[in-house]
Amino acid sequence: MDTVTLVGIDLGKHTFHLHGQDKRGEAVFRKKLSRKQLVEFFSTFHPCTVAMEACAGAHHTARLLAAFGHNVKLISPQFVHPFVKSNKNDFVDAEAICEAACRPAMRFVTPKTESQQTLSTLHRVRESLVRDRTKAVNQIHGFLLEFGVSLPVGSATIRRLPAVLAEHPLPPKLVAIIERLRLHVKYLEEQIGQLERGIARQVSDDEVGRRAAKLLFGETPKRLQGPEHLQASPYRI
Repeated sequence: MDTVTLVGIDLGKHTFHLHGQDKRGEAVFRKKLSRKQLVEFFSTFHPCTVAMEACAGAHHTARLLAAFGHNVKLISPQFVHPFVKSNKNDFVDAEAICEAACRPAMRFVTPKTESQQTLSTLHRVRESLVRDRTKAVNQIHGFLLEFGVSLPVGSATIRRLPAVLAEHPLPPKLVAIIERLRLHVKYLEEQIGQLERGIARQVSDDEVGRRAAKLLFGETPKRLQGPEHLQASPYRI
């Protein structure tokens, strides 16, 4: 085990498959470990290079192993795939990760910090809520169009939707459904606003985020300077 210089890990939700090899590329060991066993194993293992695919959970594991003194390298899955041999299984995948990590021209992914991962999560949740809001607004337009009511495109129509409904003789049950959708849009808007304020606070507190904004825009945009600079959403009700 002392001759091991590189360990490839095939990540899983509950189990991890390890392939260890020496500096000549010869296999030394293969192990299947639980998450707890993985931590215990690397906490006592001599410092070496550890390679993984840059997938879900990889950044957390990379930070954890780096704290034990290991040199962690993350590889995009698309660069690992060409090195997978036939009879694919988890140990073969771990071996392929080692093969890819040995290539001198291989491009590696920088492990994200906790702050960067949190910011990415905020953005993804916000994008999901924006899609839900767009879907709900489109449903309002579609349902009313089926009853001969054509709404103008734009957020102003959604804000004055109760007045628009009162102008047309529509079935009470349809009006109730449209009102429920309107309230759903309002709820989504509130959630999106909270996430945008969270994103603004995190970027304004992060030195790397401020530098990146200045490189892209020449100065830190007002929407990233803090919650007080956020512009109201066009759909705010």
